[in-house]
Amino acid sequence: MNIANPSAARRASPIAAHLQAVIFDWAGTIVDFGSFAPTQVLVEAFAGFDIALTLDEARGPMGVGKWQHIEALAGDPAIAPRWQKRFGRAVCAEDVDTLYQAFMPLQIARVGHYSWPVPGALDMVERLRAAGLRIGSCSGYPRQVMNALLPLAEERGYTPDTAIAADDLAAGGRPGPWMALATVLELGIDDVAACVKVDDSTPGIEEGLRAGMWTVGLSASGNEVGLTFEEWQALSASEQLARTAPAEQKLRDAGAHYVIDTVADLWPVLQDIAWRRSCGERP
Repeated sequence: MNIANPSAARRASPIAAHLQAVIFDWAGTIVDFGSFAPTQVLVEAFAGFDIALTLDEARGPMGVGKWQHIEALAGDPAIAPRWQKRFGRAVCAEDVDTLYQAFMPLQIARVGHYSWPVPGALDMVERLRAAGLRIGSCSGYPRQVMNALLPLAEERGYTPDTAIAADDLAAGGRPGPWMALATVLELGIDDVAACVKVDDSTPGIEEGLRAGMWTVGLSASGNEVGLTFEEWQALSASEQLARTAPAEQKLRDAGAHYVIDTVADLWPVLQDIAWRRSCGERP
C-alpha cells in the first residue's frame, strides 16, 4: 500500500474516531534532528576520563535510560579495553555511577543547545490537537534533564500533555512498556490500541509494542542516520535513501508497523491506522 497517498477510503476514516493519543519520543523525534544532545555529551563525558569515544560509538545503545546507556558503552568489547588500559582494571558499576555523575551536569547544560524542533514537528502536533488527539511524550532522558528541557521546548513551541522521564518509574524505562503505559494513565486513555508510539530508536519501538500500541519508526531524523537537518538536506535523493535504508530495516526488524522519514510525514500513517482500526484490526 502507498501510505504517502492512501486510498479515498483510508483518507475518509476520521482519525479521532479511532485514535486517542500519539506518544512521541524526544531527541531525534520531535526535537534535535540527528539526536546530538545525548550522544555528543556522552563523548565529552568519557573524554573527561581520558577515554576516547567516537560519536558513532556513543550512538550505539540509544533509546535506553542514560545510566544504562553509559553502562552499555563502558562494557562494549571495543571500548572496555580503553578503560582497562587507562585505569588498569575492568570497569565496574561504581565507575558507571561516576561517569553518569559527570555526564549529568553536562547534559543539563547542553541539552537546549541541540533541542530545536524537527522541521514540520510543530505543525504536525498542532494538526493532531486540532483532530482531537492527546499528545504524550516519554524519553531516555532522566528527570533532571527533562526538567531543563521542558521549559525550553515550551519557549520553542512544543508543550506535550505529559512527559515521562526514564527514571520516573520504579519499574524502569525502555525497552519495557512502563513509560508508554504511564502516559496512558496520565492521559486517561481507555484503550492502548488507540495509541500510536513514534520513536527513532529500536528500544522505543519495542516499548510501544510491549505496551500494545501501534508503532511508527523514524528513519531520517534520528540516531541511526545521525545527521543535522542541514546535512540531510544537502544529500541527493539517492544519498538520502542510502542513509535511511539501513535505519528503516533496523526499525522494521524491531517490529515497527510503519517507518517514515520524520514526524512531518506522520499524517497519512495515522489515516491508515484509523482505517485499519475501523476494520477491527489491532496492533
